[in-house]
Amino acid sequence: MKKLAIILWCAGALSFVAMAQKLGGPPAWAYVSRPADYKDPADDGRLLHVPDSTGAWTFTQLQDFFSAADWHPGDHPAMPEIVARGRKPEVFACGFCHRADGSGGPENAELAGLPEAYIVQQMADFKSGARKSLTPERRPPAAMISVAKGATAEEVALAAAYFSHLKPRKTITVVETSVVPKTRVVGWVLSPVNEQDKESIGHRIIETPKDVEQFESRDARSEFIAYVPVGSVAKGELLSKTGSNGKTIPCGQCHGPDLKGLGLIPGIAGRSPSYITRQLYDFQQGKRAGTAAGPMGVVVAKLDEDDVIALAAYAASLAP
Repeated sequence: MKKLAIILWCAGALSFVAMAQKLGGPPAWAYVSRPADYKDPADDGRLLHVPDSTGAWTFTQLQDFFSAADWHPGDHPAMPEIVARGRKPEVFACGFCHRADGSGGPENAELAGLPEAYIVQQMADFKSGARKSLTPERRPPAAMISVAKGATAEEVALAAAYFSHLKPRKTITVVETSVVPKTRVVGWVLSPVNEQDKESIGHRIIETPKDVEQFESRDARSEFIAYVPVGSVAKGELLSKTGSNGKTIPCGQCHGPDLKGLGLIPGIAGRSPSYITRQLYDFQQGKRAGTAAGPMGVVVAKLDEDDVIALAAYAASLAP
């Protein structure tokens, strides 16, 4: 009976979403895309370094999709081959995008500590086409779909087991402000143009690496600043904890009272607000379906842009 109730709830949630979409097109600040004329910096051949590491790689070496730069091997157990090097020609190293310790970045998911079965299911959803993106042309979701289609069940299981046993770290500092640095796209994230030029934050979250070169060097210890509108954390806390009189469902009912996850439900505390925003948009507009997505239909159905910003800001402000 419980399974039947869940199925009926999911079906109702999805039909409700179809009638109650509130969000518009994908916001550029969350779905960061490279300009058509974007070019990676030229490799001058010098060896790059990051703090507290004896590692050294060139820029070209760090762009190898079949090699996860392991700047801090003492931070995690030995990586399985599929995480460290992938399998040519079709399965990229999981640790290349998601980093050796599963910390990820604003452009993709943090995998550290996610339930093993949840990771396996998401890979199945990417493979089947149930999980898509509002911007399929962006490399991160396109790469995930490609890898999911090429990976074997054994490879997925090895990667899921590895990442699920890692401990997530707090890497994001949330700052409420009305003025933010002007930014440009570097790689697949936003980066301040300089220290002087500022602009209004408006209805946005601006998430940037604290040290862009360290992040572009794929250092898993990279940290981030998320600039959010003034008052958004408190608004997000109210939405998350109470549902604001039927505006949404309290997040803790599924993700746990501290939003660190509950059973097979993933934690969302301390996650990239850019990533959370993309998921809420994708859920509401039907791009992210699949087995685990049904209950999210009721959660996102009535959300507007400011609600999404508030929920993402609040979740990002918490310790994972």
